[in-house]
Formats: sequence, C-alpha cells, structure tokens
Amino acid sequence: MATSQAAYEVEKAIGHDGSSIIKQDVTNYDGDAGREETMKALCWMGKNSVEICDVPRPKIIEPDDVILKVTGSTVCGSDLHLYHGSVIQLDKGDILGHEFCGIVDEVGSSVKKVRKGKRYVASFQIACGDCFFCKQKLSSQCEKTNSNATEHAMYGGQTAGMFGYSHFSGGFAGGQAEYVRVPLGDVNLLEIPDDVPDEKALYLSDVLATSYNAVHDTAVYPGDQVAIFGAGPIGQMAGIFAVKAGAKKIIFVDTEPRLTFIRDHWPRDHVDKLELVDYKKLSFGVTNKPTVVSKLKDLCDGRGPDAAVECAAGEYAKGWMHWLEISLGAETDTSEILNEMIEGVRAFGRCGVTGIYVGYTNHFNIGSLMERGIRLIGNGQAPVHKYWEDLLKMIQDGELDPLQMVSHRVHVEDLEKVYSMFEKREDSMQKVFVETKFSLPPCAGCPKLTRY
Repeated sequence: MATSQAAYEVEKAIGHDGSSIIKQDVTNYDGDAGREETMKALCWMGKNSVEICDVPRPKIIEPDDVILKVTGSTVCGSDLHLYHGSVIQLDKGDILGHEFCGIVDEVGSSVKKVRKGKRYVASFQIACGDCFFCKQKLSSQCEKTNSNATEHAMYGGQTAGMFGYSHFSGGFAGGQAEYVRVPLGDVNLLEIPDDVPDEKALYLSDVLATSYNAVHDTAVYPGDQVAIFGAGPIGQMAGIFAVKAGAKKIIFVDTEPRLTFIRDHWPRDHVDKLELVDYKKLSFGVTNKPTVVSKLKDLCDGRGPDAAVECAAGEYAKGWMHWLEISLGAETDTSEILNEMIEGVRAFGRCGVTGIYVGYTNHFNIGSLMERGIRLIGNGQAPVHKYWEDLLKMIQDGELDPLQMVSHRVHVEDLEKVYSMFEKREDSMQKVFVETKFSLPPCAGCPKLTRY
C-alpha cells in the first residue's frame, strides 16, 4: 500500500473532527453518490499512475449541490504532487482536477442564485460563505468544509475543502471529468459573462487568483526588483502581476524549456525588465562557484532583489542529502529553494511562498532569516473569492489575457498522456485547456486541439 493510501487509512481509523457542514470523502461517485449513467473521468490509481475511467455520473446528494457539465478544465503543477503521491491521503479511484468551468445541468432544492443552463467557473476551494474567514473573503481557510483530523494535527488548523485534492483536504471529486458535483454551489460558482469565453474564465478558478495573491500578499511595490522561482503558469502570471504592480525588474529562476517560453511570451512593452536565470547552469550550496544566490546579487546592485516569490514546490530536491531525506521520510519538503530566496534577497527583503509545501523540512537557514531581517511569508492557498470578481473585470476590460500562458488545447480522454507530458515538460507544455464533449467552439487565440 502506498504511503498516501496508508495515511488515509489512519485518518479513517482516527475519524474526522466533525467541523464540516457538508459531506466529506466523496472523491468519486460510487454507491449513493452517483447515477447509473457513466462519464469519463481521470482517476488516481497509485503513485505515478492515473487513468481515464468510465465512472458513475454525480447526482445531487445535498440540497445546496450543483451539478456541472464540464466544458473546460486544466492540469496544474499542484496536480503533479498528487500524481507523485507527495500529497497524502489519496485513494485508488479518486477523481482529480481542481480547476474547471461548465454549464449547470442540475441544482439542489436550496440553491437560490445559480441557474440551470448558465455558464459558471468554480473556485478550487469550497467555502461556506458564512464563517469567520469567509466573511473576510479569505475563502481558502473556510472553517466549515474540511474536517480532516490529520490536517488539523499537522497544521494547527484546516484549510477549506478542495476539489480533486485528496481526503486530506476534505475529499471532493474533481473536475477533470465530464460532470462534477459542486457543494454549496451558490457560494462557490461565479457566473461567466457572455463576453468572456471559457478559455479565459476557466483560469479564475486557481492560477490567476494564486499568482495575483502571491504578488500582493508578498507585497511588490513600484520600483522593486523581484525574483520568481519557478517559471510555470503561476510564476509566469506572477511576473505579469508584478509588472502591473510597478516592479522594474523581473528575474525568473528556472530552466529550459520554461525560460524560453517566458521569453517568447513576455509582453513586448516590458522586455527591458526581464531577466532569465537557468539554475541548472549554476552551482548550489556552500561553494565558491557561481550560484543562484550570487547571480541574484549580480543582477540587483550587489544586494539582491527586494522580493522573491516561490512558485515551484518543496518536493523537488537538488542535492543528494535532501533527496535521501525525502526518500526516507525524514522530511517531506526540501528547503533548498527557500534558502536560496532568503540568502538571495536584500537585507529586510521579502520572500513569499506559494508553491506547495506539505509538511516539514530540514537544513533551513533560520540564521540568515533572523540576522538579515528577512520576511518569510506563507501566501497560503489563495483566497479565490477575494479576487475573482476583480480579475474577471480585468479580463473584460482587456487588461489581462490568460491565453498568454496557454500552450495546448487537449481532450479529457487524453489526460493520462497529458499528465506524463506535463511532468516531463514535453513539447514546451506550459498550461493546457482541457475540453470535453460539452465544450463550446474554441475562442480566438486559443491553441488548436491536439489529440494524443
């Protein structure tokens, strides 16, 4: 049994803490949660294994539920942590996918605002709309949608429930499927206006809110120099939002093919602000050779950038020591990128952490943090509800084009192959739009459909 599955067995033995107002552990639609009719869905089958399966379609099981016919979803770097088994409490057959939009097919008896036949985008987190955090629009920390006792013990509290992201975050079937059940639909669905296509609205579910939150929660000011660790979709859009915040220099730290994708898709009006650092061409750790840290100092007046934003994750070790410790379970996450940020920024600089970190890390440079006055900021799971209406208006006004990060349009039935390609960054795959049989015709500017 995989570690992820074993952790879920422990949670079942302990029992949930009872804090959720909605049903937990509906990660697929077997039994009473589903219909006789079937649909296509991507299911987690074990470490590094996903499959497209014919599974029961969802049905209304609580009065606030909404059933969506999925017209668009995507694959996120966070999905790879599930794929690798780094996020605990997955079980065989769990339906993945936390970013999706669609057309309402059915509504529960208590649903008041959401209307059948209309298009909506879902937030990746499931919020109640009424608790202490929801009243402040801090929806990712909702107190009433995730009663996982293990998460509470590890973190000192729980996040909101999340779609397609293991029983650790409540256990809710995701949207990499043809249909999906949305609990508390009136709270967690945003209507898509007629002038915004699915291919743009979809990304309000996570990536746009997450990258925007990373920049503004870390605090980027006019004239700042900003280093972004990780040039995937989150990092790319964080760079865009940092420019909008007035940053004068954006430094991406990653390797190929992502650095070339950034260079080729960077706004022409801001080319003079862009710097690219390939970490694979540099050394790391204690050494006299050039490193990411020394390169950042060279690029930023000998002092380092004002702020750094981590848009990668903690599971990817560079050196053998962290690789071994993660393999042995002595830590869950490497501290290497965190240390590069802390050591790389100027004294009293700011470091925001948006990439996924699951638990514990070793060899953390707390000395540099303390002695140099570095602010280390956990950006948290982004509170989508706080931002998505403003971001939607930016899209409508032409100030924000999510398609600049979309490299491929694929079909839901090909997701098993797409996961592997995305992991290996084949064909410069940056961000995908996943269509289903219910999808509308592609909008202008969207990549053409590629089948695998």
